[in-house]
Amino acid sequence: MIFNFIKQNKLFSIYSFSVILIICIAVLAPILVSHDPYEANMLKALQTPNNEYFLGTDKLGRDIFSRIIYGMQISLFMTICIVVLTATIGSIIGIIAGYFGGKIELILMRLADIMLSFPGIILAIAIAGIMGGSIINTIFALVVVSWAKYARLVRSLVIKLKNNDFIIASKTSGATTFTIIYHHLLPNILPLIVITGAMDIGTMMMEIAGLSFLGFGAQPPTPEWGLMLNEGRQYIQTAPWLMIYPGLAIFIVVAIFNLWGDSLRDILDPRQD
Repeated sequence: MIFNFIKQNKLFSIYSFSVILIICIAVLAPILVSHDPYEANMLKALQTPNNEYFLGTDKLGRDIFSRIIYGMQISLFMTICIVVLTATIGSIIGIIAGYFGGKIELILMRLADIMLSFPGIILAIAIAGIMGGSIINTIFALVVVSWAKYARLVRSLVIKLKNNDFIIASKTSGATTFTIIYHHLLPNILPLIVITGAMDIGTMMMEIAGLSFLGFGAQPPTPEWGLMLNEGRQYIQTAPWLMIYPGLAIFIVVAIFNLWGDSLRDILDPRQD
């Protein structure tokens, strides 16, 4: 059965294997690297890629390869936290607005409209700038600016579902609101939440890297990809590997997750083109 699924969905299987490989590399980072990503050695600063330092060293003599691998761990942790929190908060707000309607829906959806009216990354920069640059503040800022999309998507689906016969039958039989939402609405909206979350992973990684590059995300000496790009930009002519390899890591990982999200959408919702 598994082999038949793989055969019928080759692209999804390839991308899923790539995603699993990325996760394994991030989890096994302490085993895969041979140097401490935080250990500085000024005697070995700005070394070109060689046998000891596979991707060279930075201005403080830290191993670029080790920092990229640990950076993958940090980026995945932050991204997963953001996507899970955003999807959960947005879905709860969307369910409440769509199911109960009235003034509750009006207030919640106007709040969502306000959030959607601002460019997300600009608002995230403002929030992170006020709170100060850190991993926790970056997660908070991106969750604040991203929940509204989930809320509107879930609300629209709940409005379509709540007048269906099986929902009306559940109300007639005396089912509680929690039972209706948990057993009838949630299973029907879950595929939409999963698809949206999977397709947001790459976007969130880019935004995390962007905030760190601008100085509003992870702070030194954290081995985060956007921060590594920021630290290496002044050496673009003398030590280009400081930007090339972190940038390549961002490109590869984001591309894989975007392709995986598209293929997952095709699997869970084949009606979409």
